[in-house]
Amino acid sequence: MGTCISVASPEIHGVPEEVHDENVIIFEPSKVLNGSKRLCSVYSKQGSKGLNQDAASLHKGYGMENGTFCGVYDGHGWNGHIVSKLVNSRLPSLILSQKSAFAEFDKIENGYYNTPNYIGTAEDDLASENFHKWKKAIISAFRVMDKEVKLQKNLDCSCSGTTAVIVIRQKHIITIISYNNKQDEGLIIANLGDSRAVLGTIHDEKLQAIQLTTDLKPELPREADRIRRYQGCVYAIKEEPHVQRVWAPNNENSPGLAMSRAFGDFILKDYGVIATPDICYHPLTSNDQFIVLATDGVWDVLSNEEVASIVWMVDTEEEAARAVVEAATAAWKKKYPSSKVDDCTVVCLFLQKNPQNLWLMKSGELG
Repeated sequence: MGTCISVASPEIHGVPEEVHDENVIIFEPSKVLNGSKRLCSVYSKQGSKGLNQDAASLHKGYGMENGTFCGVYDGHGWNGHIVSKLVNSRLPSLILSQKSAFAEFDKIENGYYNTPNYIGTAEDDLASENFHKWKKAIISAFRVMDKEVKLQKNLDCSCSGTTAVIVIRQKHIITIISYNNKQDEGLIIANLGDSRAVLGTIHDEKLQAIQLTTDLKPELPREADRIRRYQGCVYAIKEEPHVQRVWAPNNENSPGLAMSRAFGDFILKDYGVIATPDICYHPLTSNDQFIVLATDGVWDVLSNEEVASIVWMVDTEEEAARAVVEAATAAWKKKYPSSKVDDCTVVCLFLQKNPQNLWLMKSGELG
């Protein structure tokens, strides 16, 4: 495979690392590449269905020196592999450019020196405002990204598209009434489709897996209601009674889509399939240990708890993503021996420099 290197935004403070997988993009600051311990890993493995339609990226120094961007994308349809790689290479910079554009607009609208005074303002309000800025930029970037996919020359995406789940780890400084600076840290999570983000955290001295996203499938009541309001149809065919899909009305020749939100899939965009992500914020604590992002090839055969346990037990952080992918591949062959193995892609980001797993393992309290 070749090397895929994207052009970094000026606000992505890193350099592209040479990765020998065309489905993966990694940006890391030079000081990390020069021997420091790496607290992340990315791995993608082609299944047995054909081309690997997954893609993934990890950007350290995203938006600020301590910021991080993680994303995984699961393409589908004839051109799904092209769409997932396009979104993977473009979306991170697009979010930052949208955020900068909104900031410039606010300066013009409110006056350059008319910036708000945050001294004495409640910390929760400040965290909420920071999240609102990111949410506004992400929604706009996803909208623009979908338009860019549609406008690609010689690329038919009427029945092709990709999921997207991204996590942005950001730190910002809050000035409280005592005039001391407090560093607030959290995760902004955006989800489009049925890829998933899971947090590994310590609770009562045991590891717990917390799902940060909802799998956006057509059978979810709020998703089905929207689709039907736009005259779309939701049902399963007799050959796949367990898989609910979105269908265009009175068009039995068009394929059904097994998710309710996606980039691309323009034949269904008039019938309730949207490219607007679910977005939420998760404040981080010292108990939060790692994040796992993965495509549904992993989650179809491994539970959240199984994935978290695999990540927790690896010898080094750099082995984590591959360990999960290999476990998922083995599970596919065991659980569905007559089925083709799906593509599997994982991003793991460790949140603490000194994970707590060693003393938990010794004490026998690893959940």
